[in-house]
Amino acid sequence: MAVCISIIGKDNAPLYLTTADMDKELELQYRVHAALDVVEEKCQPISKATPESKELYLGMLYSTETHKIYGFVTNTKIKFVIVVDSGNIALRENEVRAMFRNLHMLYTDAVCNPFYAPGEPLASKKFDRAVQKIMGGNA
Repeated sequence: MAVCISIIGKDNAPLYLTTADMDKELELQYRVHAALDVVEEKCQPISKATPESKELYLGMLYSTETHKIYGFVTNTKIKFVIVVDSGNIALRENEVRAMFRNLHMLYTDAVCNPFYAPGEPLASKKFDRAVQKIMGGNA
C-alpha cells in the first residue's frame, strides 16, 4: 500500500521515517521534504478574520509520475506524510484517511510512554512493527 511513512515534528525535524524499499530511501526522503512546503501552505489561515480549519487530513499534497503524497497535521502541528505508489489505483481516499487515523493513534500511544522525551525521534520497536503493518495494508 504505502511505500513511505514519515512523522515530522512541529519544528520540521524528522521524528520517524520508514520505507518499504531501502534502495529508494533517499528519493522518498526528498519527496517527504518537498511535501512540507505544501503542508505549510495548506495550514496557513487565509486571513485573520477566518478561523483556522479543524480538518486534520490535508488530502493529496501533490503527485509525481511514480508517487502520490498525502498529508495530515495534528492539533499540535505534528505532520504525518504518507507516500503511496501512483500505480495503486485501487487505493481510495477513505483508506488513506484510515491509514492516517491508525498512524495518529499509534503516535499518540508512543508519545504517551513516560520514557519518551518529546521532540526526540521515535525509536520504539513496537511502534515500528505497527507502522509496518499499516504500510502493508494489514491494519
